[in-house]
Amino acid sequence: MNRPARALSQGLWVCLSCRQLIDPPKGAGSCLCPRCGARVHPRIEGSVMLTWALTITGALLLIPANILPVMTVIYLGSGEPSTIIGGALELYHAGLWGIALIVFVASIAVPVMKLVGLVMLCLIVQLRLDVSPRQAMRVYRVVNAIGRWSLLDLFMISILVALVDMGAIAEVHAGPGSTAFATVVVVTMFAVRAFDPRLVWDMVAARERETLSAQDAARPETAPDTQNNHTENG
Repeated sequence: MNRPARALSQGLWVCLSCRQLIDPPKGAGSCLCPRCGARVHPRIEGSVMLTWALTITGALLLIPANILPVMTVIYLGSGEPSTIIGGALELYHAGLWGIALIVFVASIAVPVMKLVGLVMLCLIVQLRLDVSPRQAMRVYRVVNAIGRWSLLDLFMISILVALVDMGAIAEVHAGPGSTAFATVVVVTMFAVRAFDPRLVWDMVAARERETLSAQDAARPETAPDTQNNHTENG
């Protein structure tokens, strides 16, 4: 099946800010978009390495985000700091399984899924894995879509800290785990922005070129045999 022509193969670049197709100057590594003035490159510079760096940073920060307490609820002078997992378990045992599920999905499942998805995308591009590009793009779209939902837990903590302030009766304090978790969310969002999905299609084009080169290299070996067969039959 013939694939549609790629803009880069036609010598065209696309502005990531306004999606304007640009005919860049010959030999230029970058140029300015004539419509919005943004700096345009054929591909995001160092996309894979930057994505790796941000993904590893997010994975390392996820450890203190789950170990350190995210908030402390003090009621009538007593209270204990709780971690993300501990808070979800407390909500579940209290019968609030719906809220516990939201906290688990938003604070544990979503960040882990994002990190796993980013690692998969980097490996697919860097190792040129034999994976369908459409499946890789589905992974990218899912990772890009679910990232913002991790902010639900931080939103809930910020509301509790702001509203629950009853002096000696009850109060809520944010813990160091919330800072680490907020950093994880921000870092993974930057990692998704740093990854250039066009590299997936570049990988497919490179694989196709390698296949065609291998086929062309194999043709001269079979050509003499075919010629000899025609001579003998004649």
